[in-house]
Order: sequence, then structure tokens, then C-alpha cells
Amino acid sequence: QVQLVESGGGLVQPGGSLRLSCAAFGSIFIFSPYSMGWYRQAFGKQRELVAAITSGGSTNYADPVKGRFTISRDNGKKMVYLQMNSLKPEDTAVYYCNTDPPRSVSWGQGTQVTVSS
Repeated sequence: QVQLVESGGGLVQPGGSLRLSCAAFGSIFIFSPYSMGWYRQAFGKQRELVAAITSGGSTNYADPVKGRFTISRDNGKKMVYLQMNSLKPEDTAVYYCNTDPPRSVSWGQGTQVTVSS
């Protein structure tokens, strides 16, 4: 199974940027075929997929983040990244990485992103 650990969150002002990282613990052979995604869960709301990337590098984004967020991956390092620019208060949430579709057993602790002035 793939074990995932998120990092890079923090407190940022509106309009600022953050880069989130996701480390996957497993062999490259196991990791590389998976489509991966970044998910977020705001307080009192359900977890939602905000960005996804296939093994081949094709990407898709939820409308609220399109044009502001960029997902990328490095299969050799078993890492997935989310570059977040022009952050808005409504981006405040706990951010998680997982496969797309997600595996229930792979959810980590997530990393908190707070956008506030």
C-alpha cells in the first residue's frame, strides 16, 4: 500500500502563494501507475478533489482553483506537488493527497492552509 505524508501548509495573506508537497512511501514501480490528486476539506464541509494528475502528466482542476493552482509529480522521487498562487480566503482548508480515485486506507493527516489578512 502507498503511505502518504503532506507538508507545506501554513498561514498566508490573500494573494499569496504556497507550495504543498506529498511524499509517497512505496516502490517506484508501485507508485508510478497511479493517477494522483490533491483534495481539500474546509471546516464543516465534505472533502473535495481540487486537482488531479495522471501517470502521464495530464492534469485537471476544479473550477474554483483553475488558473491559480498547478499540480505536478516526480515519479522518481515519489512526490506530488501543488503550487497555489493568488490564494483566497475560501481556499482555507486541510489539504490532502491521495490517488484518484482515492483509497480509503491512504488518507494522511493533511496539511492546514489558512488564507487570512
